[in-house]
Amino acid sequence: MPETAFIDPDREAWAIFKGLPAGAPIHMLNLIRLRDRAAYPEGHADHGRGLSGLDAYRAYGRTTAHIFARVGGRQVWVGKPKVTVTGPQSEAWDIAFIAQYPDAQAFIAMVRDPEYRVLVAHRTAGVADSRLICMSPREPGEGFGE
Repeated sequence: MPETAFIDPDREAWAIFKGLPAGAPIHMLNLIRLRDRAAYPEGHADHGRGLSGLDAYRAYGRTTAHIFARVGGRQVWVGKPKVTVTGPQSEAWDIAFIAQYPDAQAFIAMVRDPEYRVLVAHRTAGVADSRLICMSPREPGEGFGE
């Protein structure tokens, strides 16, 4: 794992995110680097089972899918990262996808859901490092970045 891994939002970014306008759709770019072996805490049913990080992340997706759908979330893009052409090679990713939510409040409702808060242990166990970038979706223009 890198010296500085990012698994959860920091306080400052979370405060900005919570202040986003209601009713404005958001896209969340997810970049995920998985652990070789899942790191479940002692006491968790999957602790010591020898699951891979991918197994744990798949369990996260499978067990939280109904909560994601209930808040209005849906996956709008998924791709398999191949090579970082521009950027540090240490930031190679195993999974990349974009999730859409009706607004930031829908995402907040999901992560505050009591059932989600238990099930997110699969994500924490499987993820070595991640990036979560909130974006405002819009129709693309003719050129790059337009």
